[in-house]
Amino acid sequence: MSKLAIISDIHGNLPAFEAVLEDIESRGITEIYCLGDLVGKGPSSDQVVDLALERCRYIVRGNWEEFLPQPTEFVSLQWHQRLLGQQRMDALQALPFSMEFWMSGRYVRLFHASPRSVYERVQPWDDYSRKLSLFESSDLSAEPIKADVAGYGDIHNAYMQHMDGRMLFNAGSVGNPLDMTQASYAILEGDLGGKSRTRLDLTFVRLPYDIERSIREARDREMPDLEPYIRELTTGRYRGLKD
Repeated sequence: MSKLAIISDIHGNLPAFEAVLEDIESRGITEIYCLGDLVGKGPSSDQVVDLALERCRYIVRGNWEEFLPQPTEFVSLQWHQRLLGQQRMDALQALPFSMEFWMSGRYVRLFHASPRSVYERVQPWDDYSRKLSLFESSDLSAEPIKADVAGYGDIHNAYMQHMDGRMLFNAGSVGNPLDMTQASYAILEGDLGGKSRTRLDLTFVRLPYDIERSIREARDREMPDLEPYIRELTTGRYRGLKD
């Protein structure tokens, strides 16, 4: 049986990312799949990108990886662009859209927001048919197959739901959770590559981390939009321009 750590939405929060990596390592898990949005919001996108490229087996593109390298008039986004530098932004733009594989007889598709777009936001409280559409393939999918398991990030709220015999889950957010003030990730365990139906387990992990250090690092780097960022980390509620 293989164990995959599914992480998402680190958003430049190095203390949260380090806490998650330490927990993953303590469980003996070596395979890390990241569902995008490594950058933005937090003060350490440069270090997070370098560490993610080193530690993650696969990384898909999030909405921040798609829009941040583009020319912008927003001063705060320009700050993040300077922090990253052109080489890192080029690497982010080259990330694939989704990850797809067989596991314990189920076809698994992992993406940032939806199988159709990095910007299409689907919340856990949305209507049943909208969530059911997350199992469908699109022109951006590797295979024209309806997924048995669909996993995503983007909304910063962790949840799981069984729908018509299929499993939908959101891994939550490592660095900017909006359901509780603890880092979130998921563990998917099964027979990786196997097409015979065997046991498949999904576990959610919540971790406290040093929020004060995250805030201190943002202050030390004179990051713009500091107060909204502090409110998000300390309350688990979003009040920024983009998420």
